[in-house]
Amino acid sequence: MSVTSRLEELGIRLPEAAAPVANYVPFRRSGNLLLVSGQLPLKDGKPAFTGTLGTDSITIEAAGEAARLAALNVLAQASAALGGDLDRIAACLRLGVFVAATAEFIRHPQVANGASDLMVEVLGDAGRHARAAVGTSGLPLGVPVEVEAMFEVR
Repeated sequence: MSVTSRLEELGIRLPEAAAPVANYVPFRRSGNLLLVSGQLPLKDGKPAFTGTLGTDSITIEAAGEAARLAALNVLAQASAALGGDLDRIAACLRLGVFVAATAEFIRHPQVANGASDLMVEVLGDAGRHARAAVGTSGLPLGVPVEVEAMFEVR
């Protein structure tokens, strides 16, 4: 099944790829590798989620949804890089998931699953990836999660 068909079946519509907010490019291609810069859980250009894990400002479930949205924004960047053809993705090789959290918070992997689950839902076995889930004291715009990716492309 094509990625486009899978997205339709899941009822998912890719957002517009966000413009960079600083001195970097949203994606970079080298040979058959596509690297996508960290994406935030933005909807219509604004944070859809804010907060820090380990406080009362956001739940693990909501942060997982934020990770899913950030991963959707990763796919939007990949689509822009590949001329709209996500079927050119041979594999999601790696996700990096940054979680804004207190020092006491230890459930980073559960938050990162929001991004990982989306990649597998959309790309099937090609979406299975290596991953890092890393805690940080803060992220841009006060969001709880940022997701970056590396893909093998055709």
